[in-house]
Amino acid sequence: MKTKNQPTIIAFSTQKGGVGKSTFTTLMASLLHYRMGYQVAVFDCDFPQYSLLQMRERDLKMVMQNEILKKIAHKQFTSINKKAYPIFQSKADQVLEDIDAYVEGSETIPDVIFLDLPGTVNTAGILKTLTKVHYIFSPITADRVVLESTLSFTHVLTNVLMKETQTGIRAVYLFWNQVDGRERTLLYKNYSKVISDLRLPLMETSITDSKRFRKEGESTSKTVFRSTLLPADLKLLTQCRLDQFVEEFLRIVKL
Repeated sequence: MKTKNQPTIIAFSTQKGGVGKSTFTTLMASLLHYRMGYQVAVFDCDFPQYSLLQMRERDLKMVMQNEILKKIAHKQFTSINKKAYPIFQSKADQVLEDIDAYVEGSETIPDVIFLDLPGTVNTAGILKTLTKVHYIFSPITADRVVLESTLSFTHVLTNVLMKETQTGIRAVYLFWNQVDGRERTLLYKNYSKVISDLRLPLMETSITDSKRFRKEGESTSKTVFRSTLLPADLKLLTQCRLDQFVEEFLRIVKL
């Protein structure tokens, strides 16, 4: 980045799909932009599905078809006096140039830029891009395949990329997601010990299973959880510990 007011670049990144990286990108972008007063931009590099761009289209339709959410959105945008954060389509090997061009051409430089990256280090340009990301958060679940894959990925980040002299990475953190209260506490303790023995940073906050909070597409819904146009409902945040996660997240990235 060549601008004097450099945005903080953040990515929820992992080698495994289905563990929540796009969900957390959306949740954090919406909370920071709509509720906490930060200027946010998102670059969707998850070729070819571009799930965040699809989510924005779905969210627009849902708000327009739901009178309750339409009123909430109108009140929100009137109150904060700014537009919805932009979501740009890009690719892992091109996004750094796209970010530079966007920032250089923007009157209001974003405080935070989130990247939604593909779930494999084999994607062209992804390792080069990751060296320019300031903070990387990797969700993990109590699944051996997911954990081993993510630990391998995080090891590359911390012991290879972060030791390169040109890296912009300031911190890499793992965090537990989709924690099922029915699973044995000992299981998480054992897995956490492995992470500790590898000297990999693990966030204190764990996120409980939030599938029951995801109600996108329900025309009668009165609240939202994952949305690119509205921040997650406060009650739902508390129920899955995302409120605690946000506090720890902000401390780490120093916003």
